Amino acid sequence: MSEIVLTIDGKEVTAKAGMTVLQAAQQAGIHIPTVCHHEKLEAFGGCRLCMVEVESRGWTSYVVSCLYPVAKDIVVRTRSEKVDKIRKVLVEELMAHAPDAPELVKLAEEYGADRNRFEREASFCILCGLCVRYCDEVKHKNAVSFFDNGAVRQIAFIPEVAKTECWDCQECFALCPTSYAQAAYMLTEALAFPGLVKTAVHDAKAHKAKPAVIPITPVPVTA
Repeated sequence: MSEIVLTIDGKEVTAKAGMTVLQAAQQAGIHIPTVCHHEKLEAFGGCRLCMVEVESRGWTSYVVSCLYPVAKDIVVRTRSEKVDKIRKVLVEELMAHAPDAPELVKLAEEYGADRNRFEREASFCILCGLCVRYCDEVKHKNAVSFFDNGAVRQIAFIPEVAKTECWDCQECFALCPTSYAQAAYMLTEALAFPGLVKTAVHDAKAHKAKPAVIPITPVPVTA
């Protein structure tokens, strides 16, 4: 496979053809923020936080680096006045949904984002799609999915599938940057299979363990 030389933040970087700018940067130890990317998953470009400035043949553009392929002699800037402004607004938009998510709080501090700029929706889900894509691409279970589109788009577990496929997996919980996946699964379990929840609580009491209680916003369970 041929190699491509590009410049990222003043550093000459060699990447393999077919790689994205984000992959090339990560390989070179250059940090670009993202909350929807995972090395095991196909690029998604949902959060757009990985947006960078690319200069090519005298033209400057702003692209999502997890989707943008490397090209010969392009000059990439991961930080600039405009890039930082774009990221600041994106972080503010995401914090309207999940104001206390650790990764977003850290980014807000770095970019000077105002967590109260947009009216809070407190859905806790930022639609990064990590749980959906991991369940599909890695686990091949499709127990959680996107529902609806636009402003009402949401993520929810499919009860019939979740009942048999999720109880001994739950790997998506650790991927979720806001803890929404775990809350959504627990709600699905409570609404669709109350018997399972009662059994879990009974077992916890028998072992003198306190059942975990997680504050959640109800999400419609779609059959």
